[in-house]
Amino acid sequence: MKLSFVSLALVAAALSPLVAQAQQALVPAQSEVVFVSRQMGVPVEGKFKTFSAQVAFDPAKLATSTIAFTVDTGSADISREANAELPKATWFNVAAFPKATFQSSSIKRVNASQFEVAGKLSIKGLSSDVVVPVTLAQSGATTTATGAFPIKRLAFRIGEREWADTSMVADDVQVKFKIALTGVPKL
Repeated sequence: MKLSFVSLALVAAALSPLVAQAQQALVPAQSEVVFVSRQMGVPVEGKFKTFSAQVAFDPAKLATSTIAFTVDTGSADISREANAELPKATWFNVAAFPKATFQSSSIKRVNASQFEVAGKLSIKGLSSDVVVPVTLAQSGATTTATGAFPIKRLAFRIGEREWADTSMVADDVQVKFKIALTGVPKL
């Protein structure tokens, strides 16, 4: 089954840090949160259909900038078969844990357009500190934040019992995101 891939996608979505200011807003139609895992050695890609961001980002005031990201775990989309399994307790346990979250604790500038966002990723009632690399690009009134980072699905109990065997579904999951925002000050 492709359940572990979805589990990893959830983590990825939760970890997707983006940038925005007091009046900054997410542009959902131009944004995506994708996760890639390996099932029996074959890459499997999924996405989260529903997520939100609360961003207060000013590149001149990183110490007071914050990013909060929420993913609806029930919105994971891989395939009909996997989509039916992912909400179950073994995977995302959507009934008990309908949201995965990321809350920034610090933002560090790497260069003119690259940042490292440190924070806490919480999935399925478990939390882990993560550092997410983010690249920003501005075009007109839209700022696009892109990046990717790895997570371990088993650290969040995504794929329990027989699905904890990593020979079927790998423990490593790559979370990739592209988040479009309006209202971000010039870099």
